[in-house]
Amino acid sequence: MRRAVLCGYYGMSNGGDEALLATLLQMLPKDVQPLVLSASPKATENLHQVEASDRYSVFSLINEFKRSDVFIWGGGSLMQDATSARNPIYYGGLMGLAQGMGLETIAWAQGVGPLNRKLSNWIAKRSFQGCNAVSVRDRQSAKLLANWQVESIVAPDPVWALEATPINMYRDLSKLRVAVILRSHPALTSCRLATITEALQKLQAQTDAHVLLIPFQPTQDKAIAQAICDALNQKLPNHSQVIIQKDPRKLKGIFCGVDLAIAMRLHGLIMAAAEGCHCSAISYDPKVSYLMEDLGISGWELENLPDDAQLIADVWVKEIENCDQGLSDRIHKLKQQAFIHQQILST
Repeated sequence: MRRAVLCGYYGMSNGGDEALLATLLQMLPKDVQPLVLSASPKATENLHQVEASDRYSVFSLINEFKRSDVFIWGGGSLMQDATSARNPIYYGGLMGLAQGMGLETIAWAQGVGPLNRKLSNWIAKRSFQGCNAVSVRDRQSAKLLANWQVESIVAPDPVWALEATPINMYRDLSKLRVAVILRSHPALTSCRLATITEALQKLQAQTDAHVLLIPFQPTQDKAIAQAICDALNQKLPNHSQVIIQKDPRKLKGIFCGVDLAIAMRLHGLIMAAAEGCHCSAISYDPKVSYLMEDLGISGWELENLPDDAQLIADVWVKEIENCDQGLSDRIHKLKQQAFIHQQILST
């Protein structure tokens, strides 16, 4: 039995990163015993039924590395300095420590960049060059690694392949359901938030839809979700609700009964599309824009969001009515290709 340390943005109550962890655990070979580095080890153990350790305890980290054979960067945009300059230092430091202690090291399903600082770029380059195997989730990351003479496998985000747990929460099967997944961001100004809220009100007026506001990271997203929910219920009572779901498999399962997902978060779009839901994006990040382009779905860059709420609502209604068999075929292919990330775990 081999022992693997799994490292990512785990234990932070972020639905997308917990979904990446759940998918990684789903794809791990049966002869690998995982140990997850987490900001909330007990919560991670309860949620994923796996052993976890404090990601901030240097003493614990060194002890776990001594007991282990493999170190895995477990998915997502870990090597980037857009959100914090500390990210490359932390994750690169752990990768360097693992490599220095002789562990086999794997970068799994990575999205690399942006790297705006010379130090970040240097750390990332050295870290990836020292890996035994690398898989990435987009062409742009693969191109950057190729410039560093690092070979990588390219495959869609692994959450496409996450096994969903369906949730029986929809009593009125005849009612149209719209999921909204927003997140806090400097470009999501009060004016833009008001426009989105007004557009949802117009959408409800046209379709009588029930709106589900789903904060993927409640510590950051819940206040936005609740504010929109309150505004919608003032206009159309009992037609909107906030749903918080920590289990990523159940979170994905919510979309089994949803007709349209309007999402800023990447994994909100992926989960919804994978479960056959129509999607429209509001992009705050290139990774969301790339997916919007790849799927050919409607949406806007957040900073270019129209001021006309009726125009936005009309696009959403049109998206609900869209019957694109080609899109269904592309999504099926993405779900199959996502299992390519499993190859580097098996070898």
